Amino acid sequence: MKSSGIAKAHQITEFTDIIDVRTPAEFAEDHIPGAINFPVLSNEERVQVGTLYHQSPFEGKKLGAALIARNIAAHIQEHFIHQPKEWKPLIYCWRGGKRSGSMTHIMRQIGWNAYILDGGYKAYRRNVVKELTDLSPQFQYLVVTGQTGSGKSKVLEALAEQGAQVLDLESIANHKGSVLGNIPNSPQPTQKNFESQLLSVLKNLNQEQVVFVEAESRKIGSLHVPDALLEKMRASPCLKIEASLSARVKFLQKDYAYFLEDPEELKKTIDFLKELHGKETLQYWKELIDQKNWATLVEQLLEKHYDALYRRSQNSNYVNYDQAPNYYTADLSAKGIQMLATEILKGQTSSS
Repeated sequence: MKSSGIAKAHQITEFTDIIDVRTPAEFAEDHIPGAINFPVLSNEERVQVGTLYHQSPFEGKKLGAALIARNIAAHIQEHFIHQPKEWKPLIYCWRGGKRSGSMTHIMRQIGWNAYILDGGYKAYRRNVVKELTDLSPQFQYLVVTGQTGSGKSKVLEALAEQGAQVLDLESIANHKGSVLGNIPNSPQPTQKNFESQLLSVLKNLNQEQVVFVEAESRKIGSLHVPDALLEKMRASPCLKIEASLSARVKFLQKDYAYFLEDPEELKKTIDFLKELHGKETLQYWKELIDQKNWATLVEQLLEKHYDALYRRSQNSNYVNYDQAPNYYTADLSAKGIQMLATEILKGQTSSS
């Protein structure tokens, strides 16, 4: 690492802390996983400085310097004053310019071993895109397929609990991967943040061991699965979870309980299916909602919408789907899912 206090994007794991000095708004869009936001300009201050800078660069720089100096002083006094001399933070802003440069300079003058990220967040972001493209195909994926309501995400959780390597894309995307997959009052991350989190997970996986991953379409909610990862998944071996219809209906009523507690929101959500099923079908489904006839509603949605969609997508997208071994279950309770995961792992052991 350079003695000048400059670090490259691939060196971010070498630091005690990672400090993002950009505004809270920039930080919310995406940031290096594990980074802490200590902005040297607030959202409003950045706009104020930028507006003044366009009118007079000299006046803008004066105001910016005053605000940045004040905010850095506050952060040192309130958050960093207890840090020992050996503390080694990495500091970054948008391009690795004045904002991160100011904090790094002051910290190094104090005596801390602070480094600035060369190129800032933009360099980090370029590195994320490149590493995702390069790293995603390096793993041995085993794709977990199964009709909607067959508990695939819960099976992944159980596999992880039993020691298997798992890539849970829906957990990272904060979405259940279907039209009804949005989680109320819990927004999805931005595309950039999704990719940052995804890369962080991939870097912690062992390329010598199988990685279980759920079959996904190109999009999970509003987010795109990176092309390199999706292409490798679609060419990978598969396994099928075959759950009985009654087990799936029961499982979905529990897994989507938040929708059943808000019937009006559920009605708005199924309106997205109008073009596929027509007004009469949607009206019938809404009547079932009004009657709170959840079992019939779920069964209808599975048989009329999800199952047909699933058959088309799996056969056309996953080339090894037809050769996948089947794992049958009529029990998608927590205990039943643990037993299913155990059976899957035994099956993989015997076939390897």
